[in-house]
Amino acid sequence: MNKYRNDFPLFKAIDEKNSVDNSGLVYLDTAATAQRPYIVLNAMTHFYATQNANPLRGLYSLSERATKAYEDARETVAKFINAPSSREIIFTRNTSEGLNLIANTYGMQNVGAGDEVVISIMEHHSNILPWQFVCQAKGATLKFMYVDKETGEIPESEYAKITPKTKIVSLTHVSNVLGTTNPIKKIAEIAHKNGAVMVVDGAQSTPHIKVDVQDLGADFFAMSGHKLCGPMGIGAVWGKFDLLEKMPPFLRGGEMIEYVTETSATWAEVPHKFEAGTVSAGDAVGMAAAIRYIQSVGLDTITEHDNALAVRLIEGMKKIPHVNIIGNKDGKKRCGIVTFTVDGVHPHDIATLLSEENIAIRAGHHCAQPLGAYLGETATARASLYFYNTEEEIDALVENVAKLRAWSGFKD
Repeated sequence: MNKYRNDFPLFKAIDEKNSVDNSGLVYLDTAATAQRPYIVLNAMTHFYATQNANPLRGLYSLSERATKAYEDARETVAKFINAPSSREIIFTRNTSEGLNLIANTYGMQNVGAGDEVVISIMEHHSNILPWQFVCQAKGATLKFMYVDKETGEIPESEYAKITPKTKIVSLTHVSNVLGTTNPIKKIAEIAHKNGAVMVVDGAQSTPHIKVDVQDLGADFFAMSGHKLCGPMGIGAVWGKFDLLEKMPPFLRGGEMIEYVTETSATWAEVPHKFEAGTVSAGDAVGMAAAIRYIQSVGLDTITEHDNALAVRLIEGMKKIPHVNIIGNKDGKKRCGIVTFTVDGVHPHDIATLLSEENIAIRAGHHCAQPLGAYLGETATARASLYFYNTEEEIDALVENVAKLRAWSGFKD
């Protein structure tokens, strides 16, 4: 897999003044954002250099080419997650905006007093706060499914919290803290039997495992471009067409209208009624290029590599005294995400000390404070792996984690 590192300029970037050299960087924070290969950067440059016009608005050839590039990107996203139609793909800024779109349109329209929304304790804040808002505004109840602290998985007994009162079940496909892959298909079946819709946060799953929204049984699915080697500031929501048609627009303004009078307006067809203003066409093109690149590497290959590195990392850490793995100890069930603590060393200090060795990991609550409170951990350290990481990098992390307590003044 080492050959793919050459596709990423950041790993060998030296700026013009020779003040920055990333050639020795061990980057283990892909769950926050992935690096971008040349092919993505080049695709975006090509768009702005040769196709730059406002899509959907001009009746001249340059604008038509920009429109085609934008709509081709929508088609690429649709095929990537096996959506039935590209018309069901709405471009957003990121997964967070996508989940807010769903909550503020479908949620506000379909949740009422006495209803329930079910999520899990492992959710990212982006899949908690929108539903808190909906429930508070509508007089509904937000219910949490809890996880087994050892396995990091939701016990089947928790599924009983989905009842006929449930209107929406919204779950992360893969936890950004525990690395758990939730059984969305099974939970979606339970949701549908109770008359609820299934919303899926796919931010962490789409870069690492194959996603088929139809097979999952999802009704809505949100994802980000920057997690899978695309640019920041672009993401997508997929929703079933019949649901999207009935939903009101999230934002109002240019291009999402059909006709406007002084006192009223009618909306454009799906998906355009959800894409107000000038769209991020260059970023959409970059996201599509990233998807094609990921597909060229192969998601099965990526999954296998991520799992192998996670197994190597966890097995190495198990041998180090005072290191605690948070969640499942089986690396094959971590989707490349390994979260840990070191007795006596604050996670922020872990990240700072490792940074001195040119190793980049994440430390903090990972935008999942309710999960941290439930686990009794206010902060943790997280190494998140991808196909451009190597066994040598994993070994370097293990070697330096073993030194953390000594560096912090401990004698053992």
